[in-house]
Amino acid sequence: MANQKLISFDLKAEFGFFKKPDINDIYLTYNMLHKPVLLGILGAIVGLQGYQKNGVFPQYYERLKHLKIGIKPLNDDKGNFSKNMVKYNNGTGFASNEAGGNLIITEQILIKPAYRCYVLLNLENEDEKALYDNIMSYKAEFLPYMGKNDFSLWWTDATEHNFISDVKFSSKYKIDSVFLKNTAVSNFIIDMEPEMDFSFNDDELPWVYFERLPIGFDEKLYQYVYGDFVYSNATFKKEMNMSGNGTFYKIDDDLIIQLF
Repeated sequence: MANQKLISFDLKAEFGFFKKPDINDIYLTYNMLHKPVLLGILGAIVGLQGYQKNGVFPQYYERLKHLKIGIKPLNDDKGNFSKNMVKYNNGTGFASNEAGGNLIITEQILIKPAYRCYVLLNLENEDEKALYDNIMSYKAEFLPYMGKNDFSLWWTDATEHNFISDVKFSSKYKIDSVFLKNTAVSNFIIDMEPEMDFSFNDDELPWVYFERLPIGFDEKLYQYVYGDFVYSNATFKKEMNMSGNGTFYKIDDDLIIQLF
C-alpha cells in the first residue's frame, strides 16, 4: 500500500506498572509492554478517549485495535527489567470496608522500563495520519503514561523505516523484537560453541526470555486474550516458522521484526 508507513519510537519512563489481573492481594506487573497498554498510549498521543463506562470498550481501542505493532525492550537484562515492591495507603472511599477505612497496598513496579515500539500506519486513515504526525513531531494530545497515571512517559528517536513485509526465511536468522510462538523455540536454536580459550563474551551465548502477555480482548467476556511471547539473541534455523501468529518484516535491509 503506497501510503503505509512503518515507524518506530523509543518509549521511556522512570517507573512502569502493567497490572496482572489474576492477583489482588499483591499487585504484580507484567515485565514486557503489551499490545493493549501500547494501544492506550497511542490513543493518548492522538487524543482518543479512554474508559468512560463499565462494559464499553474505550474509543482508542475501538479505533486502533486493528493496528499492527511490534515491541523490543531496551536497556534490559536479557529481556528483564529491574523491579521493586512498594507499599502505600489508600485512604479514599474505595477503602471504606477496610479496618480504619485504610487499605495498605503492596505493588510491584518496573524500574526505568524502556521499549522500542513499531507501528504500521496507513496514512489514508485519519486517526493513523494524526498518530504519525504526532509521534514524529513528539506531540501528545493527552499525557501518556507507562501503565499507571503516576508514571508519565516520553519518547525519543522517532524513525521511519524502509521495510519488506511477509518475509520468508531461506537461511538462518535472528529476530530483533519480541515474537509470538506456536511451538518450542529451543528445537530451532543454532548452538554456539565457545572458543576453547574461554575468551568468549557471555552476551554471545544464546538466551531466551519467555512471557505470556495480553494481545487483545475477548469482546464478549471483556477479558484479556493471551499469547506466548519470546525475546532472544539466538540465531534460529530456517525451519522455524512462527508466522502463523504475526507477520515478519525486514527493516532497513537487515533487521527482522514481528508485527502482530
